[in-house]
Amino acid sequence: MAPIRVVIADDHALLREGTSRLLGEFPDLLVVGEAADGVTAVELARTLRPDVVILDIRLPRLNGIEATRQIVQDVPEAKVLILTAYDDDDYVTAVMDAGALGYLLKTAPGRDLVEAVRAVSRGEPALHPAIARKVATLWRRKTSGGRAEPHEPLTPRESEVLRLLAQGWRNKQIAQHLGVSVRTVEAHLNSIYLKLGVSTRTQAVMRALSHRLLDDAREGADSG
Repeated sequence: MAPIRVVIADDHALLREGTSRLLGEFPDLLVVGEAADGVTAVELARTLRPDVVILDIRLPRLNGIEATRQIVQDVPEAKVLILTAYDDDDYVTAVMDAGALGYLLKTAPGRDLVEAVRAVSRGEPALHPAIARKVATLWRRKTSGGRAEPHEPLTPRESEVLRLLAQGWRNKQIAQHLGVSVRTVEAHLNSIYLKLGVSTRTQAVMRALSHRLLDDAREGADSG
């Protein structure tokens, strides 16, 4: 199996080098590029097409939020993992809205970073525990006054797709599991996004967690 290809962007050389050395200790991870600013990070993502881009939020020339937005738009196969010292609500909301799939604080142990890189490469959200709690709280504030249901109920099939999405399954895997085409899964995802008022996989999962929609989906699957 090919290693997970990673680009690291941070304006502190020591942190970049330390992160690169850490990831280099694992045979399934390969650092293919390093950037000291957001513009270079986006350029490397476009040219190298990595699996994961690790970004700080406060980067010279182009901040991590806008860099995330551009990478998600231009290199959709590259998953963005935020690694930063900042846990401000505005930062968390902005990078999640921009499409980041993971958010770790620089105080996290090295092993957590390694596991986060692996998780986001599979399409699974990877959030520092403090950030996960913050995201759930922010979503409750933002949506429906904390009601337990979305504006429009999900169909049983949409609920099943959402449950598999939260487990980190890719569209092709979901399609094979459900016996449908990838295009059908994409249509379900678009409908889910519309009903939940979100635009990314991470937002859909966090919206579902904050409103206990995954519990409902699991109960439906068990009863079926």
